[in-house]
Amino acid sequence: MAIFVPLFITTGIGPVDFWWWMTANLLILLAIVACLDCEWRRLLAADLKDRPARKVALGVLSAGVLYAVFWLGDKICRYLLAGAGSDISAIYAFKGDTPAIRIVLLMIFVIGPGEELFWRGFLQRRFENLLGKRSGWLLAAAVYTAVHLASGNPILVLAAGVCGLSWGWLYGRYRSMSLNAVSHTIWDVAVFVLFPLH
Repeated sequence: MAIFVPLFITTGIGPVDFWWWMTANLLILLAIVACLDCEWRRLLAADLKDRPARKVALGVLSAGVLYAVFWLGDKICRYLLAGAGSDISAIYAFKGDTPAIRIVLLMIFVIGPGEELFWRGFLQRRFENLLGKRSGWLLAAAVYTAVHLASGNPILVLAAGVCGLSWGWLYGRYRSMSLNAVSHTIWDVAVFVLFPLH
């Protein structure tokens, strides 16, 4: 998980921008997980075959609900916290000069699904096996949030906490990496590209 930290400190490494670096990190992590965790592979294969239309529908619905929470949270934060506006703008600065189409494609094909396959499908499941369902969910959400501390942006850390708890609960409720992947991907594209909150 430490490989994510440089993302928030440098927004990239050399000529590799934030989006390429995030994509590379996830692909490396998922390759390691796929090689080492046969249960993860089995669960993912079974998940993809089981009622996909229902999972897509629930993923879309959950992404819409989470977007609504963030829309409301944006208004509340801007009203209550003096520096919230600049912190929110700093989050969107991660886009830089990257073409929107590249961000969308990377979010759809790697970043959105990849984060859920790793954070919930692998890490949360492992924590739940060790600590129980509730404690595993909370610990996975805490680690997901902690990774974002490197950004130094309190609004981003708060957002990561809300997302970690939300997607962690969703995974705990439905036990579906694919449902979570749909939710995360649609939310990513909506909040960063289609309907940004700034």
